[in-house]
Amino acid sequence: MKPIEEGTLLWTPNQDRFNHSNILTYMNWLEDKKGLSFKDYSSLWEWSVKNIEHFWETIWEYFDIQSPTPYQNVLSSHTMPGAKWFDGAQINYVEHVFRNYKKDKTAIIHTSEIRTANQEVTWEKLYLDTAALQKTLKSLGVTKGDRVVAYIPNIYESIVALFATASLGAIWSSASPDFGMQSVIDRFKQIEPKVMITVDGYRYGGKEFNRTEVVKEIQSELASLEATIAIPYLNPDEQFHNLKSVRLWEDVVNHTNEELTFVPVDFIDPLWILFSSGTTGKPKPIVHSQGGMLVEHLKALTFHTDLHEDDRFFWFTTTGWMMWNYLVGGLLTGSSIILYDGNPVFPDKRMLWKFAQDTKMTVFGTSASYITSCMKDDFSPGEEFDLSHLQTISSTGSPLPPEGFSWCYDHVKEDLSIASISGGTDVCTAFILGVPILPVYAGELQCRGLGVKIESFDEDGHAHMNEVGELVITEPFPAMPIFFWNDEGGSRMRDSYFDMYPGIWRHGDYIKITDRGTCVIYGRSDATINRGGIRIGTSEIYRAVDQVKEIADSLIVDIPLENGDSFVPLFVLMKDDQELTDDIIVAVKQQIRTQCSPRHVPTEVIQVSDLPKTLNGKKLEIPVKKILMGQPLEKVANKGSLSNPESLVYFQKFYKEKL
Repeated sequence: MKPIEEGTLLWTPNQDRFNHSNILTYMNWLEDKKGLSFKDYSSLWEWSVKNIEHFWETIWEYFDIQSPTPYQNVLSSHTMPGAKWFDGAQINYVEHVFRNYKKDKTAIIHTSEIRTANQEVTWEKLYLDTAALQKTLKSLGVTKGDRVVAYIPNIYESIVALFATASLGAIWSSASPDFGMQSVIDRFKQIEPKVMITVDGYRYGGKEFNRTEVVKEIQSELASLEATIAIPYLNPDEQFHNLKSVRLWEDVVNHTNEELTFVPVDFIDPLWILFSSGTTGKPKPIVHSQGGMLVEHLKALTFHTDLHEDDRFFWFTTTGWMMWNYLVGGLLTGSSIILYDGNPVFPDKRMLWKFAQDTKMTVFGTSASYITSCMKDDFSPGEEFDLSHLQTISSTGSPLPPEGFSWCYDHVKEDLSIASISGGTDVCTAFILGVPILPVYAGELQCRGLGVKIESFDEDGHAHMNEVGELVITEPFPAMPIFFWNDEGGSRMRDSYFDMYPGIWRHGDYIKITDRGTCVIYGRSDATINRGGIRIGTSEIYRAVDQVKEIADSLIVDIPLENGDSFVPLFVLMKDDQELTDDIIVAVKQQIRTQCSPRHVPTEVIQVSDLPKTLNGKKLEIPVKKILMGQPLEKVANKGSLSNPESLVYFQKFYKEKL
C-alpha cells in the first residue's frame, strides 16, 4: 500500500444509514421528551460531558432500566476515585439481557476448530440452559458475592456460564485455556472462587492441547474451591476422573423448563473481575459494577456500534480479553453475536473473511494487526467472498494506521464504516470509538464516546487540541472500576490511574484530539521515542515500518544512555523467514525518515526470530526496554502472562553482549 495522509476523508454515511441510526433516534427522543435539540454529534457530545448527571439519567430513562427501588441521586459527587452512580438503585445485568427476548430468534452463532459447523442458538435455548445452570449453581451454594471462575474458550457454554453466575449476583471471572497454569493460578487464587467451570482442552491451528492435568493443578491451588463443572470439549468422551468434586456439563444443564430468576443487586455491586496483563507482576484484579457495565454497554453498543436486532456482531477474541465481555454485551441490544474459537489465520488469513460471508456478519471486529497483515498479503476479500451484509469493520488492540483504513475500502468494500476504537480492560469498554452519522478519516478514531470527558493534557496538565498529550478523563464515568480486589484503602487503584493528576484519570496513552473531534492514538505514553526533546508515539514508527512488505512485525524502544544520548534499536520480525538485508534496512530507515522525521531513525535495525507479546497479542515494549536497561528478566515480566516468554531471552542476551 502506498502511504496515505492521516486525516484523508475516506467515507461519508449515506442518508439511509444516517436516518436509520440508533443515535439519531436518541437525538430525536431528546428533542421530543426533553426539549433538547442538537445540530450534530459534536454538540451532543459537549452537552453529554458538561451535564453528565443529566446525560446518564437520560440513558437510564431511554433504555427503561428496571429497578425495584428508586435511585436517590445520579452521581454522589464528582470526586475521583470514589464517585458513586445511581445510589439506591438495584438492577441485574442479565435481567436486561433477557428482558425482551424473542424465543425463536437467533441469539448466538458459534463455531470453532473443533465444532466446525456454524451452529445457531435461539434465545429460548440460551434462556433454558442459563436457567438450568443457575439451578445447579444454587444447589452448590452460590449466592450474591461468591466468585465463579471459568477456564474456558470462546464457546457457547461460556455465555451460559456468565449469565447463570451474574443472574445470582455472583461475580464472574474467566481465563482462556491457552493461559499457562501459573498465570491462571495467579489470577484465580487472588479472588478465592467457590466454583470453577472448565474444559478438557482446545484445538488451535490444527493442534490439540489437552489441559486436564493443568486443571488438576489449578484445582489443587484453589483452597476455596468447592465444586468444578467440566465440559468435554476436546474429547467428547472425557470423564475428568482426575478432578475432584466434578460435575459434567451435560448433567448440570439437563433442564426441565426451569424459570430463570434474577437477584437484584446494588448498581455498584460487582459484575465481573477482569485482570491486567500481569506483565510486570501479579495481574491486577479489576472489578466492574453490574450497573456501570449495563448503562455503558447499552450506550456504546446501541449508539456507537449501532447494533439493531437484525445485526450479527462478531469480534475475534478469547475469554481472557475484555473484548469478550464487550461482545457478550451485544446481546443487550437484541442483536445476534458470533463466537469463534481457534486460530484466526488457520489455515490462512482468508478464514475469517469466509466466516464473515457464511455467517452473514454485519459487524466484523478484529485487531489492527490482523488488518495490517491482510494488507501486506495483498489480497482482496471483497472479490473472493460475498460480504454484502457487512456494514462495519471495527478494530482495536493497537492503532490502525491510515493505510489499514484505505485497504479496507479498496479491498473489502467501498460502502463501509471503519471504526477504530480504544478503551481497555480498565473500563471494559471503548471510550473513543465510531458513530454511524460521522465520516471516516484515515488513521483517525471518529469520536469520543458520549458521557466520557476525554481530554489531552500537555506536560503541565492543561488541556489542548491538535497536539499530542496524555489521555485523561476529567469527569466520573460509570465504567471506571469500583475497586481492585483485596486493595484495602484503594491505594493500588489510585496509583494505577490517579498518581500523575490527583482526581483525574490518566489512562496511559498518548492522544491527539483534532478540531473536528476525531482522535489519534499514538501508543503508550511511557513507551514514546524521545530524540532531541521531540517525542513521537511508537505507533507512528510501526506505521512507517509497515510500508516495508518484507517485514511482518516490529518493536522499537528508546534506551537512555549515561552521556545524555539514547540508543534506539528497532527489532524486526521478517516475513516468511526472509533475511534482513542492507537494502531492507535502507528502506526501513527511509520510511521512518520521510514519514516520521530524520531524528527518529533508529540507531540499529536488528532481525529477531520472535517478538514478545502478551496472551492478548500486545507487544511488550516496556519490559523489553527495562531488560535493555539492565533489569533482571524475572523482575520485569511475568512469564505466565506472555504467549511466547522464551522470546525475552534474546533481549537479555542482547543487553549482556551489546550494552
